[in-house]
Amino acid sequence: MRMVLKIGTSSLTDDKGVLIPSVIASVADQIADMRASGHEVLLVTSGAVASGVAGLGLSERPTDTLSLQALSAVGQPQLMAAYNRELMRHGLVGAQVLLVPNDFVDRHQYLHAKNTLMRLIELGCVPIINENDAIANDEIRYGDNDHLAALLSHLVSADLLLLLTDTDGLYTADPNSDASATLVTHVAADDPLMSVDAGGSGTSRGSGGMASKLAAARIASWSGVTAVIARAQHENVVREVVAGSTLGTRFAPHDRSLSARKLWIAFAADVVGSVTVDVGAADALRSAGRSLLPAGVVGVSGSFTAGDVVDVSLADGRVIGRGLASVDALDARSMQGKRTADIEGQRSTVVIHRDDLVVF
Repeated sequence: MRMVLKIGTSSLTDDKGVLIPSVIASVADQIADMRASGHEVLLVTSGAVASGVAGLGLSERPTDTLSLQALSAVGQPQLMAAYNRELMRHGLVGAQVLLVPNDFVDRHQYLHAKNTLMRLIELGCVPIINENDAIANDEIRYGDNDHLAALLSHLVSADLLLLLTDTDGLYTADPNSDASATLVTHVAADDPLMSVDAGGSGTSRGSGGMASKLAAARIASWSGVTAVIARAQHENVVREVVAGSTLGTRFAPHDRSLSARKLWIAFAADVVGSVTVDVGAADALRSAGRSLLPAGVVGVSGSFTAGDVVDVSLADGRVIGRGLASVDALDARSMQGKRTADIEGQRSTVVIHRDDLVVF
């Protein structure tokens, strides 16, 4: 089995952002256990920024992007050193791999990243992956590590994505405020729970939360990968999940598979606007796999530009798809409802090209 194992900042650090040695040791022990059983493991780890906060002795975590990026540069070497100390006890070598969102969008970068990771596995290394926050052009939380881990599971054709966190899994409600909340142990690929809004970041030290883990599980499912959300502190959690126990929440893989580019468009990119379409256009998108033309557009919301991700909705608000806009919002509004033959002077007469569109 090839698995992607992701652990978040809230599980790796204490309230002051200091790495917890026993957690690092436990992760290394379980990776070694899996390797000894013949499994391949890729580790996606958060904690660089939080480790940088502690490393510089700051009293609190800054909020501005430049400081966060600088702190990730301070914390990342400390994070790698901690993992390698523990992996060396088992004769294993960790290999640092820093990725950015473009590595999953650009085809050349995607293949290069895949070849590098596969070679590291062939050499017997444990790839230790994090987002390259120090030089990212976007906000530090653009493409958090839950999304990164899910996209990585697609890239390496993993069998399992295991998201370790500080909760037992997905609950029917917030267990901290609702005593009747129960743990959901299994979610089918077409279950409505796959689109539930589970709130934002769980702690001030991390960038994820249950909402991002659900999104990650959705990405994995649409990649044909089983995903599990489970508590990091549970003893032998990795072995139990690999053995198929009911620990945590298990998300079944979908029978539909998307390319990495379309996975990013559908589930990982920021949505900055929307276009509303009529029923005829919706049917054409769903059944014929066509591009979205201006004639089928009845409304445009937001101030997006060409290349931004927008939702495609019906008049009742239901989102039926998501794609990269071929035109900006102003042009989309000026073209809406018009036939292609009646549009003059536009660089594109397509609102969203079918190659950049995911229909749900």
